[in-house]
Amino acid sequence: MSSKYYAHFVAEASGPVGPGEYSGVVELRAPLEPQRELRELRRLLAVNFDLPAEDIRILNWATLH
Repeated sequence: MSSKYYAHFVAEASGPVGPGEYSGVVELRAPLEPQRELRELRRLLAVNFDLPAEDIRILNWATLH
């Protein structure tokens, strides 16, 4: 079962996508681990944007039902 999250974040580095503010729905195959959701979400977004996790600053996120 997939899990959906809303994420509003800033990519702070000038990587392939350049710096900017983004928002949207992220669909994952499994839910994020409790107590580590924010760190895991940062890591997953960073991988998709080809950036280090430190360059992703999450402004807001929520689980969608």
